[in-house]
Amino acid sequence: MQLNRVEKIDDRVKIKNVLASVADKTKINILVTELISINPDIMFYSTGGTYARIKEILGDNYSTNLTKVADYTGQPEMQGGLVKTLDFKIYLGLLSETYNEAHRADLKRISAIEFDMVVVNLYPFKETISKQGINLEDARANIDIGGPCMLRASAKNFLRIASVCDPEDYTSIIKEMKDNQGGLDLKYRYRLAGKTFKHTAEYDAAIAGYFALSDFEGVYNV
Repeated sequence: MQLNRVEKIDDRVKIKNVLASVADKTKINILVTELISINPDIMFYSTGGTYARIKEILGDNYSTNLTKVADYTGQPEMQGGLVKTLDFKIYLGLLSETYNEAHRADLKRISAIEFDMVVVNLYPFKETISKQGINLEDARANIDIGGPCMLRASAKNFLRIASVCDPEDYTSIIKEMKDNQGGLDLKYRYRLAGKTFKHTAEYDAAIAGYFALSDFEGVYNV
């Protein structure tokens, strides 16, 4: 397999398309309204409860700035929300490189867009297993799959995407964009990527630690 070696990137990237899926909806109203104030044409692509919350924030004219991921991909969500964003069209928009002609042809071929920002925080696994009376099935249900995939893909492609995993960063992101004509520079995107990889590593470590200590006996009928 021949790996891509990128030689040209843009320092500052304007935020136009945002992929959002957050378990922790703290401050999401601030982020959404401020991003729209910076770029009125910004589009949020979202699913489930996050879509509903952003729709509530935007009010009657929500469709100007909000699209369901299922409408974008043409694929309905799997029952129980198990598969929502694991789609080629999504990951083409996350991993494609700006100055790669083959990637640009792929984007055009399936009418895909490039995401400039991913705003994701994960199912509350650690919070769930800390509660009394929790069993393996409760824990298993709170293992996030799509969230870490989106975060890791966007962090890998910090060359043009801002990977946002912490609501506490929203204020800083907004300030940075206001100071930079609606864009985020490479150094800032790189810092966000490092934070994302640390976050997903800790998340997986918590899951592995729980599995090492838990027992499935008495949970399932086998």
